[in-house]
Amino acid sequence: MKIEQLQKINTGFLNTPIHKLENLSRKYNTNIYIKRDDLTGFALGGNKIRKLDYLLKDALDNECTVLLTYGGPQTNHGRLTAAVSARFGLKCGIIMDGPAPQKASGNLILDKMLGADLFFMDDSNFKKKSKEIYAEKYKQLLNKTTKKVIKMYEESGDKVYVIPVGGSSELGAAGYVMAAKEIKDQLQEMRINMDYVFTGFGSVGTFGGLYLGAKYFNTEFTPIGIAVSHKNDLEIQEKVDYIKEANEFLELDVDVKLDDMWIEKEYVGISYNVPDSETRKYVYMMAREEAIILDPCYTGKAFRGMIEMIESGKIKENSNIMLIHTGGAPGLFSEGHSEAMQQELWGEGHKEFILRN
Repeated sequence: MKIEQLQKINTGFLNTPIHKLENLSRKYNTNIYIKRDDLTGFALGGNKIRKLDYLLKDALDNECTVLLTYGGPQTNHGRLTAAVSARFGLKCGIIMDGPAPQKASGNLILDKMLGADLFFMDDSNFKKKSKEIYAEKYKQLLNKTTKKVIKMYEESGDKVYVIPVGGSSELGAAGYVMAAKEIKDQLQEMRINMDYVFTGFGSVGTFGGLYLGAKYFNTEFTPIGIAVSHKNDLEIQEKVDYIKEANEFLELDVDVKLDDMWIEKEYVGISYNVPDSETRKYVYMMAREEAIILDPCYTGKAFRGMIEMIESGKIKENSNIMLIHTGGAPGLFSEGHSEAMQQELWGEGHKEFILRN
């Protein structure tokens, strides 16, 4: 179905604002802007709302009563799926990687506040196997867990709508295809010719949608994807295949080629969502320069990539560039990231004044 004919339900507040980062622009002699998809309105916001607009409509059209999705324990997509479920009277289930933690923190607290059912898959028996063996064992565990959870809901009379990781289905990609048009229209109104738009490269619904939308709507900007996890050539190709499938499903008729995509793989840090001091340095920079809070898993890495590409000359001075803030701030309060920041920030020195009568 042509993308213009797709129907959706507005699950958040759009259009999200674009504004200039004045202090950083002066510091790097480059015109740096930010699009605030962290301000989509519900459950602390984030980019996944755009995908859920279309996925929710499909779920309700199919008379489903449960939204079931996947992610790590700090999944932002899971949190927003739980938020949409709460607002529209549905149940929500989130199947999460790894054993259940001893203590809830960050997004896990919010998931439970929103009424989500959380299911954990204990992969500790094969966690240390080779990448190939792990992938096969994980797939088997995932399929088994999914069938068990769906059966549980169905036995209670519910109908389950399954949403992939990050909402990155062919239908979900429509959210950021249309975001490209939203950005184009906003920039025209602001009379800005944008050169590059940075976003994370993870499950690729956001980057892939922007890539397709930029071509379909003839925007002037080039999307740049900053990888948030280590990906080999095969894994990158799998993401490209997904973009091709979304292109076909949405009838965009875009010529999708890997050689035509700008993907940067040097700013992952240690690994996906693993605390690392280099990423935190850029999270602190954004806070102290612009009073905007990034997260250490996605936006911190995208921002790091953008700044280091300016410093290295990959992005020329005086360019017009923009970061999409995809949300994710609750991840700062997850156990590992919070402990690392306690050591750095509370240990960097503070003054204490004791007043006595």
